Amino acid sequence: MVRAIDAPNDPDLIVGLETADDAAVYRVRDDLALVVTTDFFTPIVDDAYDWGRIAATNALSDVYAMGGAPVLALNLVAWPREGLPFDLLARVLDGGGDVVRAAGAIVGGGHSIDDEEPKFGLAVVGLVHPRRVLKNAGAQPGDALVLTKPLGLGVISTAIKRDRAPKDLVDRAVEVMTTLNAGARDAALDVGDAVHAATDVTGFGFLGHLREMLSASGVGADVDAREVPVIDGVRALLADGMVAGGTQRNHTFVSEAVDWNDLDAQEQLLLADAQTSGGLLLAVDPDAAPDLVDALHAHHTLAAAVVGRTTAAHPGRVTIR
Repeated sequence: MVRAIDAPNDPDLIVGLETADDAAVYRVRDDLALVVTTDFFTPIVDDAYDWGRIAATNALSDVYAMGGAPVLALNLVAWPREGLPFDLLARVLDGGGDVVRAAGAIVGGGHSIDDEEPKFGLAVVGLVHPRRVLKNAGAQPGDALVLTKPLGLGVISTAIKRDRAPKDLVDRAVEVMTTLNAGARDAALDVGDAVHAATDVTGFGFLGHLREMLSASGVGADVDAREVPVIDGVRALLADGMVAGGTQRNHTFVSEAVDWNDLDAQEQLLLADAQTSGGLLLAVDPDAAPDLVDALHAHHTLAAAVVGRTTAAHPGRVTIR
């Protein structure tokens, strides 16, 4: 077991280790804070350029989940010098760089090591006003839960690795994974203090990240599984056994805190599906939920689905309706 890291005692560390949030936030002035994060992973698609785009979008997402704007990124590269050509790495870096520039930030350098298995990602610095930081803590009983991207990316990624993914589904997954969460961030900020908590949905799946939000906020949740958006075609792949190992671990981990009721096993796995570069999950005052949904549509997010609500009962637990 990894020993817990001692939480630093610094009043300017607005967000640190305590609530397993998406990024660290450090106040440098009364009107300015830094958002700092990093993420990287092995290839999940065949095209090197698309892998770079996906990895960069995924790393930038943590800044958006905190309400911030990315300004600077550093490349993180592990590459087999003797196993893969460097022109392939150039395509990965091109993809990542194009996404960073599209986000209004710059790549200022990076670091590489020789490794048998290729890996790529970014360390990212963003900016946010200290009073406009979005956190995964702060959800209040009765809040509406809103999701901004459809699920199913883990299923499709698994099918890609097994050469079982139809091209149209691969294209759709790449589209979802390379869509920045900037629009979702903007929509959340448009409704101001009515958004009480936020997180992005990535490797721990929808339920895993929801559970972190609930635990950090001291509330429970009811989720309407019928309202959770799923990429068309994913259920057929799931029925064919395209289940990621991470998804199975997620399901085992969250099940101790989930009342599944009569939800079938396949639908349970979808709610635990390990995402890459998923959307934001927002807890918003129920009176402002329609305004948030309208703002998400105005900012052209891929989904604006009200998938449940928080409750005062059973903090940290999820009930599926």
